[in-house]
Amino acid sequence: MPGAREATFIRADRWRLPSLCAVCRGWGKSRVCAECMTRFAAIVPRCQRCALPVPADVAVCGACLASAPRFDAAIARVDYGFPWDRLIAGFKFHSALDLADVLARAIVSARGAMPPADATDLLLPVPLSAARLRERGYNQAWEIARRVARRVGLAADASLLLRIRDTSHQIALPVEERGDNVRGAFAVEPRRRSELRGRAIALIDDVMTTGSTAAEIARTLKEAGAARVAVWVVARTPRPGDD
Repeated sequence: MPGAREATFIRADRWRLPSLCAVCRGWGKSRVCAECMTRFAAIVPRCQRCALPVPADVAVCGACLASAPRFDAAIARVDYGFPWDRLIAGFKFHSALDLADVLARAIVSARGAMPPADATDLLLPVPLSAARLRERGYNQAWEIARRVARRVGLAADASLLLRIRDTSHQIALPVEERGDNVRGAFAVEPRRRSELRGRAIALIDDVMTTGSTAAEIARTLKEAGAARVAVWVVARTPRPGDD
């Protein structure tokens, strides 16, 4: 009976097998167990423009009030520190793609914890250069973006935004040189620029450090006609000296 067989497959697909937690190595229902999420991923108030932690009654931090970033909003679930620095490095550089769903769900929960924002039309991953994509074999931002898109019911596109120039790793550069490093490194696919006109974009990445890459991409997208650019990341690097 095809109907019965189909029903069996649907029920089986809903089963969730136990998983070894990537942090504590205990058994749970996810690659990061509920106990470790509670301990290491508590949602804290964050600046609605740059996603750095702020006091509970502050919406926008003083730095963003004094000099607003090129992007219009930002969300992050955690600070870039233990254990997320290790997990993201494994995901990004050592093919730990089994962590992609955990990281995507972190962004979705961070989005849900923020005050209602303007509607989002499209998710775009931060692109890799062709050389780096060949070297790594996958774009970690796309692996997160397509899972986020599925969870929030939005479209995601991996080919609309391009990296047209390979750049040095931002982490290896002093803060003051990072803006110059990525200037002119991105472009919108020339035959598809009209698809951005008047649209609200969410830029997806694993980590935001100084915001230089996100700012340059926001400039590129807005020049192509995007009305609004938000940045959605898993982790935000704290300012030097912040606890």
